[in-house]
Amino acid sequence: MTETQTHREPAAAGPGSAGPISPISPISPISPAGSVSPAGPAGRVSPAGPAAQGPPQTGKEILERARAAAPLLRERSEEIERARRLPPDVVETLRATGVFRMGFGRRWGGPELTSAEQTEVIEALSYGDASAGWCAMIGSDTGLYAAFLDEPVAREMFPSLDMITAGLLFPTGHAERVPGGYRLTGRWQFGSGITHSDWVISGAFIYRDGQPEPGPDGDPHDSRLMMVPREQVEIVDTWHTTGLAGSGSCDYVITDVFVPEEHTLVFGAVRNGTGALAQPEVHMRNMPGVPLGIARAALDHARETVAGRARPSGAAAADDYRVQVVIAGCEADFVATRNGVYGSMRRQHDVLAAGGTFDDLTPDERAALPLSRLHAFRTARSIVSRLYDLLQTSSIYRPSPLDRWLRDTNTMCQHIVAQDRILQSAGAHLLGGRPGFPLCLGIV
Repeated sequence: MTETQTHREPAAAGPGSAGPISPISPISPISPAGSVSPAGPAGRVSPAGPAAQGPPQTGKEILERARAAAPLLRERSEEIERARRLPPDVVETLRATGVFRMGFGRRWGGPELTSAEQTEVIEALSYGDASAGWCAMIGSDTGLYAAFLDEPVAREMFPSLDMITAGLLFPTGHAERVPGGYRLTGRWQFGSGITHSDWVISGAFIYRDGQPEPGPDGDPHDSRLMMVPREQVEIVDTWHTTGLAGSGSCDYVITDVFVPEEHTLVFGAVRNGTGALAQPEVHMRNMPGVPLGIARAALDHARETVAGRARPSGAAAADDYRVQVVIAGCEADFVATRNGVYGSMRRQHDVLAAGGTFDDLTPDERAALPLSRLHAFRTARSIVSRLYDLLQTSSIYRPSPLDRWLRDTNTMCQHIVAQDRILQSAGAHLLGGRPGFPLCLGIV
C-alpha cells in the first residue's frame, strides 16, 4: 500500500471538501491479521493479554472484551486524534476483542452475533473512543460481505476471521469489463479504517468497450462492488476534519487493477448463507452503536463533573435546577432513542430469523429501522451539545472529552444515515411513494 500526500485548494463546504493540508509521517507497518503487535511505549497496556486467551467464541465474551478495552481507548483518544488514524497497537487491541470476526456465521467457525449484539459491542468500544468505535464498526463488516460471495472464494479471501475491510460503497469508480472480470480505476472518499485494512471494497459503474452497461433489472447503468487487496490501493492523505479525526477516513485511488468476477458482489444477491444476517442492508444495522456510545460517555462525564462541583455560594451544583433539568432531559432522550434502536432491530431479527422477509414487517416496523438509526445520530449530537453548554468554559479546552465528542458527533451526522434522504425514504415508504435511498429499507 502506498500513500500520497497532497495539497488541495480550498473547496466549497460539504462532505469531502478540505482546505490545504500539511504532510504527515508515513503509515507505520501494520501486523498481519490475527497477530499481536509488540507492546507500545512504557505505561501502555499491551493487547497481548486478550489475544493470549485465544479468539473469543461468543457474543458475551466479545462484549466483555470490548468493555474492558474502552478505558484503554479513552486513555489513547488524544493520541488517536493527533495521529489521524488508529495506531497499530490500538488496531490489535480491537482485533483481540473479536469485533472484526463478529459478523462471521457459525458455519465459518465464527460467533455469529445478531445485529443487536453487534451494536452493543460497537457501543461499548465507542464509549472509549469514537474513532476507534467507528473503525471497528466499518471493519467488522467483513463477515457480512462474505454472504454475498461464493463460499469457496470468500474462504480463500478471508483465511482469518479477524480480517478488516474498508472502503466506500457508492459507485464512483469505473469498471471496464474484460475477460474474467474487470479493470477498475477510480478515486473514492471516506475510506474509514483503510490505513489498517486487509481488503478494500469500492462501488463502481460497469462499462463494456467504454460504454455504460445496462443492468439486468433495467437500470440504464449497472454497478457492482469490487473487492481489492489493500496492497493494490493508494491512499491519499486528505483526512483533516472537524471530528472523527482518528478514523483515517482518507481518499484512496485504484488505478487499472484487475478484479476477478468472483471478487465482486451486489447486495441483491446472497450467494451463501441464510437468515437475519444474509440481508441487503445488514451493514447499516450496527452503526447506531457509535453515537449511542458517545452519548452515554458524555452523560456519564457530565454527571461525574457535576457531582464534584459547588456553586460560589457553596451550594452543590447537583442541587441546581438547570443542571437537574438538562441532565434529566438528556437522559430521557438517550433512553428513548436507545430503546428505539434496539426495539426495532430485535423485531426485525425475530421476523428474519424465523424465515420471514422484510415484506413480513409492517410499513411502520420497516421504516422504524432507518429512522431509529438516524435518530440515534441526531440525538447524540443534541445531547453532547446540551452538555457542552451545561459545563460551560470547562468544555472548550482540547483536553476536555466534550470538545472532542462535540466535533465527533457533528462530523458523523454528515453521513448519509443521518441525512434527510433517510427521512424522505422512510416517509415515502409509509405513504406508498418512491424512496430515494431504498437500500436503507432493505429494498434492492
